[in-house]
Amino acid sequence: GAVAILHAGLIPSLVFKLKTELDGIQELILDTLSNCLRVEASEALATDAITVLKEKLTHSSVAIRSKAAWVLLEIGTHPEGKSVVCEEVIPVLVSLLEDGDAEVQAGATAALMFATVKPQGRFSALGAEAIPPLLKLVAEETSKARLSAIKTLTMLAELPEGRKTLLDHTDTFQQCLNDPCEAVKRAAEIAISVINWKP
Repeated sequence: GAVAILHAGLIPSLVFKLKTELDGIQELILDTLSNCLRVEASEALATDAITVLKEKLTHSSVAIRSKAAWVLLEIGTHPEGKSVVCEEVIPVLVSLLEDGDAEVQAGATAALMFATVKPQGRFSALGAEAIPPLLKLVAEETSKARLSAIKTLTMLAELPEGRKTLLDHTDTFQQCLNDPCEAVKRAAEIAISVINWKP
């Protein structure tokens, strides 16, 4: 279905409809875009979808904020999408790390994780003061965003400024070494080794 939508050239129409449709329809459009962007992101980028999605990140509806964050994650998995997300959306994603809804936090953290793969994304995340809210998500054992938060902080620790800040917080990662989830444990081990690395 996603390939058919892409071949029919419907992405610009879907992005445009996000501006005008009722909330329930917007949710369906965001779900559709998420599936399509797993296949191809260039058409969405050409239609300036990032600007529309950035607005949706501050929507009053929890579902729309969450789904917009997940669509941005899909865009951020593509090389050309990472740059645009880095330039325009990171500060908004950082603000959503403290959203009252766990799904919104998880989507924002995952999107931020992909955006910080690029050095410019790391600088932007540091500038937006992403470390404190990310550490809070790591410390919450029930957080759905825990794994993405650890991986994002690991990338921020690759910058000298990030490493310097995180050296005071290795105990937060130490607690994750007892996590029942193997992926969280492994990510915490990697984070600790990156933070403690000496040039």
